[in-house]
Amino acid sequence: MSRIGKQPIEMPAGITAELKDGILSVKGPKGELTQKIHPNMIVEIDGNIIVVKRPNDLKENKALHGLFRSLIANMVEGVEKGFEKKLEIVGVGYRANASGSKITLSLGYSHPIEYKAPDGITFEINPEEKNIIVVKGINKEIVGQVAAKVRSYRKPEPY
Repeated sequence: MSRIGKQPIEMPAGITAELKDGILSVKGPKGELTQKIHPNMIVEIDGNIIVVKRPNDLKENKALHGLFRSLIANMVEGVEKGFEKKLEIVGVGYRANASGSKITLSLGYSHPIEYKAPDGITFEINPEEKNIIVVKGINKEIVGQVAAKVRSYRKPEPY
C-alpha cells in the first residue's frame, strides 16, 4: 500500500465532506472546494474521517492512490486555514501595489505590469515591508500557479 495513501484524513470540527456522482465536495469556514475523483479510486467518508482506497495494486492505481489522498488532504486544510505564498521583490525601484485580486508591478520595464488573479485568490502587501507580496487562497494548486506566474514577470537575479 502507498505510505501516503493509506493514512486516513481527519476533518476538524466545522468541515463537511460529501461525495456525489464521483465528485468530492469539501465545505469549511473559508469556502468550498470540489474535486473529481478518478473512477479507479474509492473514497469513503465515515463521520469526520475520509479514507482513500484502491481496487488493486496496478502501478497506475498506486500512483493515483497517494495523489488523491494528498489532494483531498489539501482541500481539507485549504477550507479550514487557507494557503499563502510569500514573494519578495528585490531590485532598485521595484514596487508592487495590490487591491484585492489585482496587482500592479513596476519591475524596471517601460510599463507597469497588471495581473488579475483568478477567483478566490487575493494579494496583500505589507505596508511596512512593501517588497513582500503575499498570495492567499484556499486552493493550494491555484495559489502556487499564481505565485509562479507573478514570479515569472521578473525572475530573480542568480548572482
